[in-house]
Amino acid sequence: MSTDVANPTISALQVEDRTFPAPAEFAAQANIGPAEHARLLAAAAADPVAFWEDAARRLQWDTPWHTAHTWSPAVPVPGGEPDELTVPQAQWFVGGRLNAAVNCVDRHVDAGHGDKVALHVEGERGDRRSITYAQLQREVAQAAHALTALGVGKGDRVVVYLPVIAETVVVTLAIARIGAVHSLVFGGFSAEAVRFRVQDTGAKVLVTSDGQFRRGQAVEVKSAADTAVEGLDHVEHVLVVRRTGQDVAWTPGRDVWWHDAIVDVPDTHEAESFDSETPLFIIYTSGTTGKPKGLVHTTGGYLTHAAWAHWAHFDAKPDDVHWCTADLAWVTAHTYEIYGPLANGLTQVIYEGTPDTPHRERHLEVIERYGVTTYYTAPTLLRTLMTWFPDGLPGTHDLSSIRLLGTVGEAINPEAWVWFHEQIGGGRAPIVDTWWQSETGAAMIAPLPGSTTLKPGSATRPLPGVSAKVVDEQGEPVPFGSGGYLVVERPWPGMARTVWGDDRRYLDAYWRRFAGKGEDGQGYFLAGDGASWDADGDIWLLGRIDDVVNVSGHRLSTIEIESALVAHAAVGEAGVAGVRDAVTGQAVAAFVIPTQAPARRADGSLDTAAWHAATAALRDELRAHVGQAIGPVTKPRDVLLVPDLPKTRSGKIMRRLLAQLLDGDPLGDATSLQNPWAIDDIAALIASRPMPGPVGSASSAAPIDPSTSRGTR
Repeated sequence: MSTDVANPTISALQVEDRTFPAPAEFAAQANIGPAEHARLLAAAAADPVAFWEDAARRLQWDTPWHTAHTWSPAVPVPGGEPDELTVPQAQWFVGGRLNAAVNCVDRHVDAGHGDKVALHVEGERGDRRSITYAQLQREVAQAAHALTALGVGKGDRVVVYLPVIAETVVVTLAIARIGAVHSLVFGGFSAEAVRFRVQDTGAKVLVTSDGQFRRGQAVEVKSAADTAVEGLDHVEHVLVVRRTGQDVAWTPGRDVWWHDAIVDVPDTHEAESFDSETPLFIIYTSGTTGKPKGLVHTTGGYLTHAAWAHWAHFDAKPDDVHWCTADLAWVTAHTYEIYGPLANGLTQVIYEGTPDTPHRERHLEVIERYGVTTYYTAPTLLRTLMTWFPDGLPGTHDLSSIRLLGTVGEAINPEAWVWFHEQIGGGRAPIVDTWWQSETGAAMIAPLPGSTTLKPGSATRPLPGVSAKVVDEQGEPVPFGSGGYLVVERPWPGMARTVWGDDRRYLDAYWRRFAGKGEDGQGYFLAGDGASWDADGDIWLLGRIDDVVNVSGHRLSTIEIESALVAHAAVGEAGVAGVRDAVTGQAVAAFVIPTQAPARRADGSLDTAAWHAATAALRDELRAHVGQAIGPVTKPRDVLLVPDLPKTRSGKIMRRLLAQLLDGDPLGDATSLQNPWAIDDIAALIASRPMPGPVGSASSAAPIDPSTSRGTR
């Protein structure tokens, strides 16, 4: 599908009208059946604020709100420059007070469900533990006391750099319980990436582990944490979970073992209530400027949206066993592996390792062991499973407990949708294909499985309470059957309130472009995705409109990767683009101008053999360099040394053209190029590459790790 929102296309499978009606037997028992769905849509359209107030009443509020919602849109600054706008501000449930951890744990224990399993925890090595809500309450209480003893209080930031283990959930809830702000970081990120987040948040404590188990190996982590906090005076303590038992360096006075911190502390804790707009967490997402954006989510609105959306589109039942396969650091896990399922009192599974350790049936084994009923994963993993089991899944595991499936991370291709439905879901389980982002907090567009007609590859329509449109460059809705920019036309409770420490960036990234549009000039939120809607009004995602590469759900900034490449002595300039990949959806392709370039032939033509030899000499070194600077997932799949990069007259690299060249697509408008000859040179190098397929060798490709298919599209 095209990602050029000015000239969108509809894929062939969209126009085939290949649909799956909501199963009648499912609809009969659904939380939201067809009649209730119609009622909710009508109620939300008539009074969206009242709709979200009803959703908020599903939570435990210690003090009720006095004002449900306020919104100050981006408007021209009085007396300012023509393009100078105010920063928009949203508030939800003003005056209301609650505690997120109490809503996720204590209230279920108080309701008599303390013996119910909250978490089935499966380690990669096969170690297992089941934690009841009563046990979780005690462990969160101990962790809250430990954090308080380390000087953490309301408003302090704590960065969590842990794998998918029980302690990650416990400490996250404990941070929320005492009114501090958590920021979880993917355990596979480099020290430099962790350092940026610790420094940007001004964190008082970093929580990490001695190591983690990955692909059957014990990988030491503490040294990366030490590098991340070196010289940062605001970091008072590093709290270390013993996971692998490895010997690690130790800084007395700063470093504290987790098991020492929670010993001899009470296992009860009196929780304080906090204002609805109290920041709950900061989550980082890549942007087009290279510097990741720290999105701030607040307690009452986020928890309302997370709990309601999980209950609604996953049709949550009291006896469900829910498994969201995302790493706990990604927003997917925040909403659908921590706050949503726990707020609704469900049992869920968390798994530490990769899906092929020690064998490729590991996920099937886990589903069978715990009787998973709801399985929420990424299209990347599904495409990988399709390659692992080309003749269908082996019949060695009983998957009959599955009643509902979900996808997240990027648009799912229809073939993978059908495979998922037939192979994992047995042809009976509906698939909830969710569209949302770190910025939105929870799902915005998704089918309701008891009432929505399902279309492979389409996220269908906005949930009740959400209004999304596809608009053109001027912000006007485009006709059905065409595409443009995906926007959200009014505030919602789960929306990020700002970018940490950078309100203007929040305005510029999300609200400036369509300020003043929509009802009463309230403005549109720019999602950053291109989309089309079909003749029925169902929405199909077309890809990012900004310079972000989406690899297995990891949103990676092209400029951040380019900056890492340019830091290498052999690189003069670099352009990075997202290109198609059969498994990961997109892959990183790096086009590099070397500091020492091969000379042209005497007649001025390009010596392609010399350029390919130069690429071969540097490719692996540059990939490793990027992996070290940012993290393994950012390693370019393709590296190609080139004489020049296509640029506009203002000097902007036209990354779209780079992707189109490598993917073999027709080039879009290139009239703004200042150096059109760069296109010819790159095309010649691609056409003459010494082997078919991606630029570079198969051995240079980054190892596929579907378990890290995180975050949102």
